Amino acid sequence: MSTNSRFAVAVHVLSLMAWSGEEPLKSEQVAESVNTNPVVIRRMLKELAEAGLVVSQTGSLGGSRLANDPAKTTLLDVYQALECRGVFSLHRQPPSRDCPVGVNIETVLGEVLEEVDSAVERVLKNITINDVVRRLKPCGAAVASKSVEKNGRKKHFDQNKLAPLTQVRAGAKNGGRAPSALRK
Repeated sequence: MSTNSRFAVAVHVLSLMAWSGEEPLKSEQVAESVNTNPVVIRRMLKELAEAGLVVSQTGSLGGSRLANDPAKTTLLDVYQALECRGVFSLHRQPPSRDCPVGVNIETVLGEVLEEVDSAVERVLKNITINDVVRRLKPCGAAVASKSVEKNGRKKHFDQNKLAPLTQVRAGAKNGGRAPSALRK
């Protein structure tokens, strides 16, 4: 039984877009940040676009960006866009009706699930994408630079160069190559 990470990935995607400003990001750039396949990101972007949270443009200078002010997009908007309802789910198979617990457990747990979902939604509606980005900034300041091993090659991320993401976006305009200042 694994938990669904789609909500966390969607918040990551929208926060990255908020951090980067108005210029669209390529799915490959977003996928690298999330550490997943660009196809996964494109599928999610489609759902987020259908919910009105992102806008996308095709072409060499295309990409996706936030459709709205990140200070007005709540985590509840994201949660609802992905239909994440249900912190837990009920039985896959109906419990035994011959058991004194099994006969009513789904009713009781259904009520508990409604209470939990309501509590989650109350919290999520009070946190915006902008709030998430604000919470990220102190974390970014604490880690001035970082090296990551990927595919046997060491990749260096310098926070000072990544913060505005303008150099990364410029790489997308250069056929996907990052400017030489970002390569190490």
